[in-house]
Amino acid sequence: MKYINSANKKLIFLLVIVFALFSITGCAKKIQFQRSAVVPAADGKVKVKKDGNNNYSVGVSVEHLAPAKNLSPAKDTYIVWMESDDHGTQNIGQLKSSTGFLSSTFKGSISTVTPYKPKRIYITGENDP
Repeated sequence: MKYINSANKKLIFLLVIVFALFSITGCAKKIQFQRSAVVPAADGKVKVKKDGNNNYSVGVSVEHLAPAKNLSPAKDTYIVWMESDDHGTQNIGQLKSSTGFLSSTFKGSISTVTPYKPKRIYITGENDP
């Protein structure tokens, strides 16, 4: 009978941890937003993850977002839109915006679940949510 020495135990343990990390993070897709000419300082990310019910969890977060009232022309709010092959374009909600706890940086976020696979996600300034 062969015994596993401590160096091999450490290697096996390390491989198990690496595999676990890849399997956890491999399920979600995180995509960076393209910069906008209207709000060039805004920096956003979209995270899409398919769940066990074949639905898609969509999370959108944006930092350095200008208040909608500062757009030209001024708007009341930001709306997040999703395009899919199966259902066209749909409004998935209003971006909740706030400032940071210790900073004046404007941030916005929204999380939702949809049965349709997102093809494209974008944000527009609107007068009516």
